[in-house]
Amino acid sequence: MNIVVTNDDGLHTRGIWKLAEALCQVGTVSVVAPDREQSGVGMGISFHHPVRVSEAISRIEGVKALLVEGTPADSVILAVQGLTPKPVDLVVSGINEGANTGINVLVSGTVGAAFQAHLWDVPAIAISVATIKDAIFEPAAKLAQILAGMFRDKVLSGPMLLNVNLPNVPLNEIDGVEITRLARGRYENTLEKIETAKYDYYWVARGKADWKVEEGTDIAAVRQRKISITPLHIDMTSSVATPLLNGFGKEIYQAFRGGL
Repeated sequence: MNIVVTNDDGLHTRGIWKLAEALCQVGTVSVVAPDREQSGVGMGISFHHPVRVSEAISRIEGVKALLVEGTPADSVILAVQGLTPKPVDLVVSGINEGANTGINVLVSGTVGAAFQAHLWDVPAIAISVATIKDAIFEPAAKLAQILAGMFRDKVLSGPMLLNVNLPNVPLNEIDGVEITRLARGRYENTLEKIETAKYDYYWVARGKADWKVEEGTDIAAVRQRKISITPLHIDMTSSVATPLLNGFGKEIYQAFRGGL
């Protein structure tokens, strides 16, 4: 089994190597990751400049490591299209220090890398620990190893995308596994204006989050010290709005033609 490991925090972070070490027990691992932190870039791709790739010193004997001057999605594209052994059977992104729950999946580079693999019909896992410092990576690494083994043994199959979040507690304090949905909510973004002689600059930062933490959501599970596994897919079509709009297609077209 050929496994690509990536992240959005960069090749030199602790979480990615904990993950790679665990996955070596399941298959042949290649680490392909950005050369710097890429948090918040989502599925962004470097369209307007070339992406440089260099071989890096691996922390694990026998594991190929590539340093990418680009995004997590760039890293996955390069890996899947020829820089790692083919076929790529699984992409695992993480271990991220910080939860990727709720609407965070729309901007997360960790999840964005997994989505990019999903576009290529490659099974993918994004895995994160719910803390911004002093992450306990061992439970996440063990879980990734278990899930990868399930893909290897065809217990799980097909182009599945799993977004996994763990509470930041030792293994013996985790209180179960729950298959969840994304929590709904939003952030209060803040703007900081900096004036100079020539330009005005703005720092955009995320402020306080307003979550609807309902039972069955990823955030609720993590707060209950459970592992959250949320199956995701790329189809963003609204099942609510589609039937409401279906009856208006002819009316919209007639109004459109009437203006010609």
